[in-house]
Amino acid sequence: MVTGTTGQTDLHAFANEVDQFLSRTLPRPEVAVGSRDDESDVIEVHGLERRPEPDAAAAVVAAAAWQALRFDADLGWITGPRRYGGRELPPEFERLYVERESAYDVPDVTPLNVGIKMLSAAILGHGGEHLRQTVLPALHRGDLIGCQLFSEPDAGSDLSAVRSSATLHEGTWELVGEKVWTSKAQFSDLGLCIARTAVAQDPHVGLTMFLVDMHAPGVEIRPLRQMNGHASFNHVLLDGVRVPDAHRLGDVGEGWAVVRTTLMSERAGVGKGAKDPAGHALDRMLELVPRLGLGGDSLVRQELADLYSRVRIAEFASQRSQVAPGPAGSINKLFRSRNLQRASTLAGKMLGPRVVASGGVDAMWGDLILCAPGVRLGGGTDEIQLNVLAERVLGLPRDPPIIDGK
Repeated sequence: MVTGTTGQTDLHAFANEVDQFLSRTLPRPEVAVGSRDDESDVIEVHGLERRPEPDAAAAVVAAAAWQALRFDADLGWITGPRRYGGRELPPEFERLYVERESAYDVPDVTPLNVGIKMLSAAILGHGGEHLRQTVLPALHRGDLIGCQLFSEPDAGSDLSAVRSSATLHEGTWELVGEKVWTSKAQFSDLGLCIARTAVAQDPHVGLTMFLVDMHAPGVEIRPLRQMNGHASFNHVLLDGVRVPDAHRLGDVGEGWAVVRTTLMSERAGVGKGAKDPAGHALDRMLELVPRLGLGGDSLVRQELADLYSRVRIAEFASQRSQVAPGPAGSINKLFRSRNLQRASTLAGKMLGPRVVASGGVDAMWGDLILCAPGVRLGGGTDEIQLNVLAERVLGLPRDPPIIDGK
């Protein structure tokens, strides 16, 4: 049995345990023979759904089923506290598990990421003991699916400008407002919702965080259609939704601290345990080069080499952020969003008109080009990440506050 220390023997024993679990539970991927099925291949981008609604629902079911198997084998929350369903092991054990699992055909668990990463961090850091004991195990087992109710139509990138309100009536809060760009809301059971409970001169004061039942009366979910034809996000309306005070996270008016905890977890977890979409795109572009006869094009070769260097740097940054999470996780998010934008732009240059005039693999590239700009917005815009790095990592002076629109 692994004791939770970082000794070499314990890690070796854990590796054997993981290998036994995976080998008896999953098939190893078959070695591809012949050409790839380009018609069905896609480059997955976290948070951007590119499949029909029934397929997206099936993917959520598959993710939850696999997560339940992992959790029941004591591998669903390797670094989490034991009393809440975790294994309470150091991060290197989780990295080992991710490495071992990558050798197998596994269901994609990214539909559960908001719950098991962001909601979990908020509840663990700011929730009451009852919520920790009941909700945390359910999230990490895949029994409950979570979404994040932060952004609003009129707030832009400024979360402190939210207008959704919460009013307390005899121990129960009533929420009114609307949220936008909510991933997986249509499949979710719980929503992490920031709302204003008081008006203050400092907009970061007077906000409170709640855990909302997404099936409660007054919650309406409307899909938002993207320019690639799919609906990854939703518009969520809150019309008198009642939330018990026991589902409040943190103190009243101190919701901004919960926001920071949640976003730090999101940025540190970007791409964790998953293939970097820019790296996947690079692999596929290298296959494009001989098909398009671009092997002798020095400009294409130069841009591919530049992209390769940036993808590798992003991988190293991701590894470092897992060892030392914090504001520097913004670096990881910036690398990945900008590298994906570079990859999609280069693919467009290589394919030219084929990217819109052809089917099969060329259509896949058109889909990626349409998705890539959205990655710069999710998890905090690139501009927000630059502010975080400037102020909290480099220690530069904060921007002066905006007063009366000036």
